[in-house]
Amino acid sequence: MHTSLLFAMPGWTEMIIIALFIIIFFGAKKIPEIARGMGKGIREFKDATKEIKNEINEGSNDDKKA
Repeated sequence: MHTSLLFAMPGWTEMIIIALFIIIFFGAKKIPEIARGMGKGIREFKDATKEIKNEINEGSNDDKKA
């Protein structure tokens, strides 16, 4: 088995099965709440990575000036 096959994107049938499982397991009312939580988490992660990149860039600019 090729390792690249392990990380392949699921096809449309797999996506439908996953969506049905999520609806059955969590319920239709809970899905928007889960999506909002995931969105907030992703946004916080992106903000944190931007802050780290800015700190690294500021540090390298300080080194160049000195």
